Amino acid sequence: MKTSYYFSNRIRNPELKLIGISNSHPKELDWLQGMRQFKPLFPGWKLVHQLKNGEISRSEYEYLYQEQILNRLDPEEVFSKLGEDAILLCWEKPGLFCHRRIVARWFYDNIGIKVSEL
Repeated sequence: MKTSYYFSNRIRNPELKLIGISNSHPKELDWLQGMRQFKPLFPGWKLVHQLKNGEISRSEYEYLYQEQILNRLDPEEVFSKLGEDAILLCWEKPGLFCHRRIVARWFYDNIGIKVSEL
């Protein structure tokens, strides 16, 4: 399993197992046509807006995402549903704050699976 973002040149391969984990995705990108979405990992619009509007800090976002989303899921079951060849996608470029890296850390902390950026 890896993570990446929607506009990465590295995901422009129709054979890759792309999985969107954000509330929305760019519909105009040809290479995303076969992408599947995994709604249980979506952060929800309220949480995203609170972060973007400065109503909560990044650490508060991480805490709330963990409490509201990840703590309600079984990491082994989620990994099994997604598959070890999945590439989890959202909007932010590598190095920017992003929930896909929170998910990657969740997998590592809970089931010892290292999920790196593609």
